[in-house]
Amino acid sequence: MSTFSQLGVRKEFVTALRELGIKVPTEIQNGAIPILLNSKTDFIGLAQTGTGKTAAFGLPILQAIDTKSPNIQGLILAPTRELVQQIKKQLFKFTKYSEDKIFIEAVYGGEKIERQISNLKRTTHIVVATPGRLIDLIEKGEINLSKVKTLVLDEADEMLSMGFKLDLNRILKFTGNNKNTWLFSATMPNEIKQIIKTYMAANAARIEVNKNSLVNANITHQFIKTTIKDKTNLLTKILERRSGDRGIIFCRTKLGTQNLADQLKEEGFSVAALEGDMQQKEREKVMRAFKNGSLQVLISTDVSARGIDVNNLGFIIHHQLPEQLEYYTHRSGRTARAGKAGYSIALILPNELQRIQEIQKELGIKFIEISI
Repeated sequence: MSTFSQLGVRKEFVTALRELGIKVPTEIQNGAIPILLNSKTDFIGLAQTGTGKTAAFGLPILQAIDTKSPNIQGLILAPTRELVQQIKKQLFKFTKYSEDKIFIEAVYGGEKIERQISNLKRTTHIVVATPGRLIDLIEKGEINLSKVKTLVLDEADEMLSMGFKLDLNRILKFTGNNKNTWLFSATMPNEIKQIIKTYMAANAARIEVNKNSLVNANITHQFIKTTIKDKTNLLTKILERRSGDRGIIFCRTKLGTQNLADQLKEEGFSVAALEGDMQQKEREKVMRAFKNGSLQVLISTDVSARGIDVNNLGFIIHHQLPEQLEYYTHRSGRTARAGKAGYSIALILPNELQRIQEIQKELGIKFIEISI
């Protein structure tokens, strides 16, 4: 095992990492950091959320910043406001002991654009952004990306499945040819391959983490056979058994999410719904309660759960199996993070057994049938 110093990370960053309790590089950090520090290259990292990607791209970006220049030199795109805020916060913590100040701005929807415009008028070295808001700033002529040396696409597959394809293409074109593009993705759908082919060098470096396990190895996959009528009853039993754990229940529809939340609240459980029609303020209130542990269970659609990054989730429950395979990966990947163990529990109807077998085969995982 290497240390961060051996990977080439400068002393002031190593000190900040140590203070954050980050002492041993993860697999993606081991593979990516030396490449990204030492060579001007495009880069493709295949890695799940929770593998330490932010430090893998963040440290090399920070080390390459020329603080004497006031220009934006690093641009990091992420799918959701929550993830953007989190990346900015982490990078800021990494710079605690840096002699020269590195200025980082976050740019996302749901906050007044005027405020972001005035922040960008100050010296800014790195911008962390959601694609939609970045396009707004580009169209208003309020952001200069001509000196960007490094563009990072974090959770690229999530950005595409959220409908940012056109925005991404525009940003990739707009940032010119003098940059290196680093793309991180948990899955490799065709649209991602297209972006790689169109905008990235053919000899881009590639690192795949746990190539054979698309899904984190610390997750125990279980399923329980039930009927539509009996699902809520079954859920209450599961939640009673796991009263000490936090978790997320996934539903397919907004309406289903809301109904289930109401039913479980009536049963006296500490739950809240997270769905697409919520105001940003409401959403943030729910997320805060979930993060600080005063709320035990989130009930969410696939879309609303994007960018949720909460450690120590004991379980996730599939109220219905997702329609798309990669959603199973994204859902179950919310538990068992940072080396911890977790459970992914699917409630299935008798006619869905076939689907369980398909998921097992495609993702190379093993389901255990349980009964309660």
